[in-house]
Amino acid sequence: MTQTDKLKGVISRFPKARVLVVGDLILDEFVWGGVERISPEAPVPVVWAERRSYLPGGAANVANNISSLEGRVSLIGVIGRDKNAEILLSEIKKRKISSTGIFVEPNRHTTVKTRIIAGHQQVVRVDWEHRHSLPRELNAKIIGFIGKNLKEYDAVIIEDYGKGVINAHLLAEIIVLAKKNKKIITVDPKEENFLYYRGVTSITPNRKELENAVRNLRIKDKTNRFRVHNDRLFSDKEIDLAARQILKYLNLDSILVTLGEHGMRLLEKGGRRTNIPTVAQEVFDVSGAGDTVIAAFTLALSCAASTAEAAHIANFAAGIVVGKLGTATATRKELLERLHKAS
Repeated sequence: MTQTDKLKGVISRFPKARVLVVGDLILDEFVWGGVERISPEAPVPVVWAERRSYLPGGAANVANNISSLEGRVSLIGVIGRDKNAEILLSEIKKRKISSTGIFVEPNRHTTVKTRIIAGHQQVVRVDWEHRHSLPRELNAKIIGFIGKNLKEYDAVIIEDYGKGVINAHLLAEIIVLAKKNKKIITVDPKEENFLYYRGVTSITPNRKELENAVRNLRIKDKTNRFRVHNDRLFSDKEIDLAARQILKYLNLDSILVTLGEHGMRLLEKGGRRTNIPTVAQEVFDVSGAGDTVIAAFTLALSCAASTAEAAHIANFAAGIVVGKLGTATATRKELLERLHKAS
């Protein structure tokens, strides 16, 4: 059996997989219009708004990616008691994503990122959000929900956008529950929160997150190479060294580093290193590509793929979405077609 046949076999099992996504829910709002003049009130363009559109963002976009790949998915997160919450729940429902684990916190905004676009140019973005940690009672409700329902899932994705849902206590409890039930747990990390992730299965940082995490954690090798060079990107060798240090420091099974146009790099416990060149044919927009990576990677792991096979599948999925405008997803059909073309 060829490598392509193995990957296709994994993808064929996607509809049987069940994944739980826990994290910060975001409503992405787009206001579309055109510009014909500058405001007399200030030197800014006047956008003649023509229409609005909405997409699920943050952890909801990860769930959307899993649904698009035909995996079964449930969301856990927090919304406010406002109109935007109703819109977000409607968008989630349209995409056949279970929302029974979404809780309301009246003292928080539903996180919204509004992008005002004139023609094809984004003019400004307006964010409504709260970043304070969840109340203890709400934390306890989420932990209780996960404990009661975790056996129904193959894997848990932690989507940490730094909006307060993912906190040290919550994640510690989730990791204990996942290990007790022998579930895969993957994390799309926030660089300030790396210490929370000790003991998960895998994390998927991009290059910047990896570099900042090493500096924030003050990890050094014997020659203290990480003490300097704070003003430049790591070299290729330093990326490997940083990834191995974090792999060991956090006791992970693997770390998948996304490197943009340079593809991905997978490092596994035991020393195996896999360099995965990009397969993107055209790059129009990288928005949401990280969400696609962790969705496809975790879905593949849930279907008994090896870590390297899962990483290759995630790479193909990311190559599809960066070829689309805006925050996009890849379908299972597109993924199979792209694999067929590459074979």
